[in-house]
Amino acid sequence: MLIDVLLIILGLGLLLVGGDFLVRGASSIASDFKVPPMVIGLTVVAFGTSAPELSVNVLAAVKGNTDVSFGNIIGSNIANIGLILGVCAMIKPLAIQGSIIGR
Repeated sequence: MLIDVLLIILGLGLLLVGGDFLVRGASSIASDFKVPPMVIGLTVVAFGTSAPELSVNVLAAVKGNTDVSFGNIIGSNIANIGLILGVCAMIKPLAIQGSIIGR
């Protein structure tokens, strides 16, 4: 159990360092090529955050586990939509008219 906790802490630390490395690298690319940071954020950082899912899907497809690939794609999209909407709603509550809910 102690090993598991230590591995989780190590993984979170590496995730923090890797995320910082990705953002700094993307910012450097944006300044070197005089590209707006928004464009870099929509391309390089988006690919960087999707790379783990891509590797899982490719590995599952090579092994013939297409169900894993499909589940990963669907689950990731549902989680992303739910988490993004939830965080946005917590930061700035969404004003919804009652007539929209009743449809």
